[in-house]
Amino acid sequence: MVGEIRTIWWEKNHVVIIDQRLLPHKLRYLKIRSYREMARAIKEMAIRGAPAIGVAAAMGLALAVVNAKTGSRELLMKRLREAAETIRSTRPTAVNLFWAIDRILSVAGEAQSKDDLREKVVNEALKIAEEDIEVNKKIGENGSRLINDGDKILTHCNAGALATVGYGTALGVIRTAHNQGKNILVYASETRPRLQGARLTTWELIREGIPVKLITDNMASFLMQRGEITKVIVGADRIIAKTGHVVNKIGTLTHAISAKYYNIPFIVAAPFSSIDFKHSVDEVVIEERNIREVLYIDNVRIAPKGVEAINPAFDITPPELVSYIVTEKGVYKPEELKELAH
Repeated sequence: MVGEIRTIWWEKNHVVIIDQRLLPHKLRYLKIRSYREMARAIKEMAIRGAPAIGVAAAMGLALAVVNAKTGSRELLMKRLREAAETIRSTRPTAVNLFWAIDRILSVAGEAQSKDDLREKVVNEALKIAEEDIEVNKKIGENGSRLINDGDKILTHCNAGALATVGYGTALGVIRTAHNQGKNILVYASETRPRLQGARLTTWELIREGIPVKLITDNMASFLMQRGEITKVIVGADRIIAKTGHVVNKIGTLTHAISAKYYNIPFIVAAPFSSIDFKHSVDEVVIEERNIREVLYIDNVRIAPKGVEAINPAFDITPPELVSYIVTEKGVYKPEELKELAH
């Protein structure tokens, strides 16, 4: 087994991230020196995954105050708010990004001086990062109780260490079950158009020695029909507490419908910070990405010139298709989430 992956970390006055755009062919690290560079890294998906971009947002704000030349607490706070707006604009769907920004701004507002503000913001960003690892390990423990020896598990997109700081949500459940000695096989759907399943999930599982087979997105229903998939586990970018709707990578809904038809448990694993207690499902903004991602693979055009395309990055799975939602605080039915508001 290879050592655990660390996706993002703080070094003095800069942040280091894995450039996930180059995986699985090349493992390269990027030094991020400003909040604008961090915003670009999030927007261009050098770092991705709801928990990971939440930590990236927090560390981006820390860079904004650490490297600022401003001379007063008020000016530093103004710069922090400007940085927050820039980072907020990068990706509209994953709730963790906004949660982390709000948490940093709340702590910064308590600072009594510019030095105190810098210290509080950096410490809070580091705290968010370390909490993420512990939260994911707890998700793994809670979710592994739902995994049986011999399970054949479908997962979609990448909800592993690369989508978090270093352990994973859906893959954290799989990793924990594997470490418990359960004999499991993972089917990773490739996840068009960015191929996070093919590029990232398989890379992680191979490193961990966890049996995995790559499938195209349109093979899953057939495998369910043949009895070759016994569980589905995915992550989430946002879960609506009021109704239990799950917002996740495009294609999740398709797998959920198939799983319901074939009576296969559909499990969502996500940190409590991914649960949105403020908004309704109708208020969710689904990110529309550049259609080039659909028309090209690795800069090779796969469609004729002149054809139109669309590229929604996420879909919304209704609660009646979801069996369980696993968080660090426990395992819930979708309808139970509204009772957890605090």
